[in-house]
Amino acid sequence: MAVTVELPPATLRRLETEAARRGVGIDVVIAELAEALPAPAEPERSTGHRFGFVGIAASGDGTLSERYKEIRRAELGS
Repeated sequence: MAVTVELPPATLRRLETEAARRGVGIDVVIAELAEALPAPAEPERSTGHRFGFVGIAASGDGTLSERYKEIRRAELGS
């Protein structure tokens, strides 16, 4: 794949010097530099419904705190 970029003269000279020193093309040096960049962050995998917040509270009669696993299973469809 061909890509055209405008580089400052000093940067181009550094790339050319490194390529000549190693006996490779400038494209090899650029490709190696690109490979050394950090990997992009992987997108978060969706597992279906996600709760919008997490909190702690008293439900008054205690039924919510006792039934949260049942409620969560129903919300997630499992």
